Amino acid sequence: MTSEITLFVNPTAGRGRGAHAAQPAASALRAAGFSVRTVLGENAEDALTRARGAVTDGTGALIAVGGDGMAHVALQAVAGTRTPLGLVAVGTGNDFARALGLPVRDPAAAARVIAEALKSERLRDVDLGRVGGTWFATVLASGFDSRVNDRGNRMRWPTGRFKYDLAMLAELAAFKPVRYRITLDGGEAQEVEATLVAVGNGSSYGGGMKICPGADLGDGLFDVTVVGDCSRTTLLKVFPRVYRGTHLDHPKVTVYRAATVGLVADGVTGYADGEPLGPLPLTARCVRGAVRVAIA
Repeated sequence: MTSEITLFVNPTAGRGRGAHAAQPAASALRAAGFSVRTVLGENAEDALTRARGAVTDGTGALIAVGGDGMAHVALQAVAGTRTPLGLVAVGTGNDFARALGLPVRDPAAAARVIAEALKSERLRDVDLGRVGGTWFATVLASGFDSRVNDRGNRMRWPTGRFKYDLAMLAELAAFKPVRYRITLDGGEAQEVEATLVAVGNGSSYGGGMKICPGADLGDGLFDVTVVGDCSRTTLLKVFPRVYRGTHLDHPKVTVYRAATVGLVADGVTGYADGEPLGPLPLTARCVRGAVRVAIA
């Protein structure tokens, strides 16, 4: 592997933590003997163009500095190639980095782990989800949780995770179950009334909410968590259990496993890795070994 690698930086991640993290990450990588080129973008589209250019030019690895959003952009550049991806996770959620066992919010430590992984070829090919031309690493969310995202994204105040806590309270007051049509691996469509449907390549979203706690990044299958037609009272009881992954034994929760999942519902936006995919209907496919990653 070439010693020339690319640091892919989002300076706005984690309310500025991305900018502060770039220097210690670069220093640790250079101390390990790597030649580091830093790539910034004027916006997500420009950043992705630059990252793809680095991969095309043969960079030894693409190291994303930021949160799950930055990791999501980086995936679009490296998925389907043999270029390794490293994550210096300094964002709000950092769910993909946690799934790989990488240090979180410690950029120098994360860079040291990545450097050692690259030098010793401690790399792993993991699965990704794909919707159309977009790759995702963790969870495709739809229903109650995606409506919380919709509302939170419209709010200008407050900032940070508290904004989404307020959005969740607002959505609880207004939410009604949604009629879904779910198709698994091309089988017969199931019509269900559901509060949410989460398609998990990884186990968690939202900074450690274990919505699909049994999901495995290497088995070629999604875990599909369906939370049924809960009342607001039941949802208030069930949803906090997601942080521990203990919600699966509730009678309103069903889990399926499939390599292809089709979702149809009216008025629902799909989010993957916390990024909007667009309105349903959507079809997600699990692609085995789609990206090579540095692991702890």
